[in-house]
Amino acid sequence: MADKTEKKEPKKAKAAKPAPVETDATGKPIAPRHSAKEGARLRLRYNQEIAPALMKEFELGNAMAVPKLEKIVINIGMGEATTNAKLMDPAVAELGQITGQKPVVTKAKKSIAAFKVREGMPIGAMVTLRGDRMYEFLDRLVSAALPRVRDFRGISSKSFDGRGNYTLGLKDQLIFPEIDYSKVDKLKGMNITIVTSAKNDDQARSLLKHMGMPFRA
Repeated sequence: MADKTEKKEPKKAKAAKPAPVETDATGKPIAPRHSAKEGARLRLRYNQEIAPALMKEFELGNAMAVPKLEKIVINIGMGEATTNAKLMDPAVAELGQITGQKPVVTKAKKSIAAFKVREGMPIGAMVTLRGDRMYEFLDRLVSAALPRVRDFRGISSKSFDGRGNYTLGLKDQLIFPEIDYSKVDKLKGMNITIVTSAKNDDQARSLLKHMGMPFRA
């Protein structure tokens, strides 16, 4: 008698779901201009070279006490958006291009009649970077963006807050190679705050100097 047993076809493996794609304010995907490996390389340099140097410099007996980067916050203020909300779109898109991460629109926490600001109005855009993206952004800031500032002679070493955090103000976004000059409708300044685990400004200053921050003499 013939064997009537049917051969079962092997089950097809389920296709892996694609990673979610971050988009800007217009719905266009934000493509990272640099790979995460670049950030990983700077993190590796910190672990292998910078951390041991700081440990020796400040005579720290515990490796956990060595100052390190915790996060970088980039903020663009758009006061003009209170009268024209559409002005926020290019600011959000450009900040996304610079950081490779979708920005968060910041809104007014309270109403200010003198400035025609109502509570809840969009007044800026912000990105908080951590991990490899944080290291990669700092690397690009130091090696590519700051050297493009006209008549650049270094940054101030006095912009620390007394708790080991440093804030740098930039006048425009054109110093970042990711920004297409021909598509910029308005210059936008921004504040970059580098948050560290340093116990004081001296430790933070040394950490950032080892990271390549070009402080003025």
